[in-house]
Amino acid sequence: MTKKASGTSKKTADYNFDAVVVGTGPGGEGAAMQLAKAGKKVAVVERYKSVGGGCTHWGTIPSKALRHSVSRLIEYNNTPLFSQNNLNQSVEFQDIMRHASGVIQSQTKLRASFYDRNRVDMFYGIASFVDKNTLKIANNDGSEETITTAQVLLATGSRPYCPDDIDFTHPRIYNSDSILALKHQPRSIIIYGAGVVGSEYASIFRGMGVKVDLVNMRDRLLSFLDAEISDALSYHLWNNGVVIRNNEIYKSVEGKDDSVILNLESGKRMRADCLLFANGRTGNTDLLNLDAVGLKANSRGQLNVNENYQSDVDNIFAVGDVIGYPSLASAAYNQGRFAAEAMLHGKANAGLVEDIPTGIYTIPEISSVGKTEQELTEQKVPYEVGRAQFKHLARAQIASTTVGSLKILFHRETKKILGIHCFGERASEIVHIGQAIMQQKGDGNTLDYFVNTTFNYPTMAEAYRVAALNGLNRIF
Repeated sequence: MTKKASGTSKKTADYNFDAVVVGTGPGGEGAAMQLAKAGKKVAVVERYKSVGGGCTHWGTIPSKALRHSVSRLIEYNNTPLFSQNNLNQSVEFQDIMRHASGVIQSQTKLRASFYDRNRVDMFYGIASFVDKNTLKIANNDGSEETITTAQVLLATGSRPYCPDDIDFTHPRIYNSDSILALKHQPRSIIIYGAGVVGSEYASIFRGMGVKVDLVNMRDRLLSFLDAEISDALSYHLWNNGVVIRNNEIYKSVEGKDDSVILNLESGKRMRADCLLFANGRTGNTDLLNLDAVGLKANSRGQLNVNENYQSDVDNIFAVGDVIGYPSLASAAYNQGRFAAEAMLHGKANAGLVEDIPTGIYTIPEISSVGKTEQELTEQKVPYEVGRAQFKHLARAQIASTTVGSLKILFHRETKKILGIHCFGERASEIVHIGQAIMQQKGDGNTLDYFVNTTFNYPTMAEAYRVAALNGLNRIF
């Protein structure tokens, strides 16, 4: 049910609201909460039937819930204690999605309570500009209304890029949103696009026993990663039966009644039960009527903003996927908070940290922060490497999560930590210990911290002590 705007703005009687936030993903939520707690009269517009944005409903939350369930299934089947008659347990995609749906509902209910508790007015519908202070809302019940506001923050997120020459209405052709509605259990799948999303789903489907062909347009997987970590992922996927095809570009896609055929420009033809197209995303700006305010999105539907997340129109701000890099839920929430500060005070008091951690939820996980070996070599920085293999850690042996390693890059003269790279279970959690030390000022950022600090035993955090000692042994 749509909640109507009521009252007049505390700032001026000319507008219904001090600020309107379009979108309730992490960026919109961060901004709305910050503005509301500052005493502003705030409204949010959400085009979906419930709050949370793409992050909660189609992206981060469901895909990571799927990944968690499949990872636990793999652990179960690989643990001799639970194996019976040497038979593996199996589950179907729909069964795992039921668990993911429960997580989505819990997240939605929690986040809806934030808006209610902070007295933020809610509109459910599609917002578009009439002018820079006026928005028309096409409500989900078919009605329309107009609201006015002093400021606008756009946090409309993004959607999968879907080229026009592929029929995404075909029941066997999916993008990274529609794959969540998969109704049958495929025996084989082609994943076109080996970026973060494609690599994560390759791990998920292979973990369920599905035959996976992963088509990559580049010469190696996730080329922005440290080369050793990228190679480790490639080997692990290959070792588990994923067929990786590098340097390939699609020519056409044929949807059949019982299969999908992918034709590549190299002349190769591939067949599978279904196709997941995971090649980039497009900002959700096409329905905003940007022409009415003189804004123009780029070819990927993204808006240009300055350091305060302010667009070319002085009272319109934007955060999250709709402005491009880094396109992370974690960063979007902070962007929303910083943009709200700029809306309140004319300038944000802080900005995103320089080294944003990367979390990639393949099986096993990948996480990194700071420089790669390739970057340091190119910059001629005298660095050294400290390594810890998970198979040598007692906690990893106990949990049967011995695949993986931690790598610390540090300056060989000052011992300053320059980069942390982790491959293995719980990597996205482990990396934050190194990140915290990297953020320390002056002499606080040093490899010696990990040598002189006592860690709980047995834990995965112990990898930092092992890696630090390994690195120090290389210095002469």
